[in-house]
Amino acid sequence: MIQLNNQIDFTFIEQQKVLSWISSVIIEEGFTEGEINYIFCSDEYLLDINLKHLNHDTYTDVISFDYSLNKLISGDIYISIERVEDNAQIFNVSFQNELLRVMIHGILHYCGYKDKTDQDRKTMRSKEDYYLSKL
Repeated sequence: MIQLNNQIDFTFIEQQKVLSWISSVIIEEGFTEGEINYIFCSDEYLLDINLKHLNHDTYTDVISFDYSLNKLISGDIYISIERVEDNAQIFNVSFQNELLRVMIHGILHYCGYKDKTDQDRKTMRSKEDYYLSKL
C-alpha cells in the first residue's frame, strides 16, 4: 500500500493515477508492493532528518529509508517540496514533472538502482525518463 502524507500544507494532484503508476513500476521491475510512505515536507524538516540520520549538513530533495525484504518493496520517502520547486526552475521543467521524477527515484533505489557513480547516475536517469514517459 502506498500512502501520501503531508508534513506541510501541500495538495497532491492526480493522486490515484500516480499511485497506480508507481505500483506498475514496482511490478515491471519484478518486485511486490509493500508499505510505502511518501512524506512531503519542508527544507528544514528534511535537513533535520539529513543531519540526524545521515550526518549530512545539506539540503536535499529526497531521502529514502529502505525497509524492503527480498522482493517486497517497503520504505519511507521524504520529499522536500521547496527543493522540488527550486529544482524544477533550475532544470526548466514543470513542478509536477520534477516531483514525479523524485518520487520514482526513491522507488528505483528500493529496486536496487544506485546513483553514486557517473554510470549509476546515467542508468538511474535513464530509468526515471523511461518510467516518466509511461505516465
